[in-house]
Amino acid sequence: MSTTTGGALAGLRVIDLTQMLAGPYCTMLLADQGADVVKIEPVEGDPTRHFGPFRADDADHHFGGYFQSTNRNKKSVGLDLKSPEGKALMRRLVKDADVVVENFRAGVMDRLGVGYESLAADNPRLVYAAIRGFGDPRTGASPYVDRPAFDVVAQAMGGAMGITGPDAYTPMKIGPGIGDIFPAALSAFGIMAAVHHAQKTGQGQFVDVAMYDGILAMCERLVYQYSYTGKSPVPEGNQHPILCPFGVFPCRDGMVTIGCPRDSFWRELADAMGRPELASDPKFLTNNDRLAHASETVAIVETWTRGLTKAEIATALDGRVPFGPVNTAADIYADPHIAARHMLVEVEHPGSAKPVTIASTPIRMTATPGGVTRRAPMTGEDTDEVLSALGLGEDEIADLRSRKVVA
Repeated sequence: MSTTTGGALAGLRVIDLTQMLAGPYCTMLLADQGADVVKIEPVEGDPTRHFGPFRADDADHHFGGYFQSTNRNKKSVGLDLKSPEGKALMRRLVKDADVVVENFRAGVMDRLGVGYESLAADNPRLVYAAIRGFGDPRTGASPYVDRPAFDVVAQAMGGAMGITGPDAYTPMKIGPGIGDIFPAALSAFGIMAAVHHAQKTGQGQFVDVAMYDGILAMCERLVYQYSYTGKSPVPEGNQHPILCPFGVFPCRDGMVTIGCPRDSFWRELADAMGRPELASDPKFLTNNDRLAHASETVAIVETWTRGLTKAEIATALDGRVPFGPVNTAADIYADPHIAARHMLVEVEHPGSAKPVTIASTPIRMTATPGGVTRRAPMTGEDTDEVLSALGLGEDEIADLRSRKVVA
């Protein structure tokens, strides 16, 4: 495990009320860069603690891989927000915090009496961020505001599934949970923009990211294509609707990707394929020419790649043409780039004799590198520390725990 401390966000205090993936990923990004993130969980724990996978020797099941990955670097306080005392404790925590993040449905926190306006009355510089399927009425009332939403819903409605698939008639879900993760990253960006404003002016604000909106923004190409052509883009298989060749190609031991967004790359590819005449052929001279003859262009490249291994293609193209093998998890673990960039990090897993591996932060800084410094917490692991800092004594905390106000 890395021992890096003092990230760029050291001193930023974040109260994290999130669950599932979108919210925890957002606060994970902040925690990885040094923010002090206090995760407020129900006294019985975040429900995602029960999601696997679990290590074979882990009989305790404090949490599985799902929870470990996105809740590293955080503290945990178990708190019953439905109780008056629990709400009062949260208010005390928020009063000195910089940021609150939650991803409940619109109105849930308001009904509990701890919504944005209520908390901001005690802390005017508070940045309050919400990630919801369809946004919050404070910034634009969606007709879908009361619908629950998860990754697959955002992928479908935001356009990602509609342009992904093997052919024009088969939309497909994208493997990673981008319907959660991309809106989460946008929310982290919005939070830091709002924190910058608050630090200059003392004025906090409500930051709202709808998962639907986030995926639509990610699918920006879909928007301008429809505007320019009047046609809805459809799934495009493993090639590109605007660039050619630009996609996935079969080889002897798997698949590789090759992209020629510039004509100079096509000339290099033609030379590597032993077909230098293609660089001056009018059918393939420019990207638009190749796009007009896309089937023929792709077939030429496929004929070449099919006879070679990934390693042989790498030797031919490395440094000349953008390319990369289609990696499995095992390939990624063995890749020297991943080792050089420290993109896999080992952390302790309570209940297991061996550490587990999770993805590290891809955001690197020279002066304040950030990183993974701590495994995900057990439920309420930091309750005593956090509440003691508020001035509560041991007996008071023990009493609250006995009545299940805290865990």
